[in-house]
Amino acid sequence: MDGHIWWARSDGEGGTDLRTLDLPPGQTQLAMMATALYEWHRSNPVCPRCGERTTPDRAGTARRCPKCGRELFPRTDPAVILAVTDPADRLLLTHARGWPGNRVSVQAGFIEAGESAEQACHREIREETGLAIRSLGFFGTQPWPFPRSLMLGFEARTDGTEPNLDGEELSWGSFHTRKELRRAVAEGELTLPGPVSLARQLIEAWLARGG
Repeated sequence: MDGHIWWARSDGEGGTDLRTLDLPPGQTQLAMMATALYEWHRSNPVCPRCGERTTPDRAGTARRCPKCGRELFPRTDPAVILAVTDPADRLLLTHARGWPGNRVSVQAGFIEAGESAEQACHREIREETGLAIRSLGFFGTQPWPFPRSLMLGFEARTDGTEPNLDGEELSWGSFHTRKELRRAVAEGELTLPGPVSLARQLIEAWLARGG
């Protein structure tokens, strides 16, 4: 990057969770790449064809099997993430099981086999909230190496105003005005995703449009 060679080294179990950091864009990209490659090397030590232990290749961006010669590259799981608003331009924020008590975010899910990103958006929102999307616009993308996702961000509008959460992935949530969300965050009632995440970017973009 920028004509420089960068190296990354794992610090074992210590350090800071990348998702909580607020890094400049260039450093965020480097950190995401390093995390993705580290996790891939750690979890894919052997050749899936013959079972031989593979070795790093191409400056760590690939692995090669010394027995059958197969070259292996990291795989990415595509997922969609949506900022859904209602007719009053309120944003839907939900809490997923397993998250800290007051954390909320926009909705997300993996793209299934044979499915387009747009189809995944409609399916995920329908399955998780019972709402139907009537308009959908592309926002942006982000690598998310936890463990190996590529997030495809969208902004969506629904005619519904009352989500019917599935109770399996999402345990609670509701639509919020900008004033309500700012107050809830300021008073510690709600916690938003980390600053480097695409989820946070979607929320901040919606907040900014309201002044």
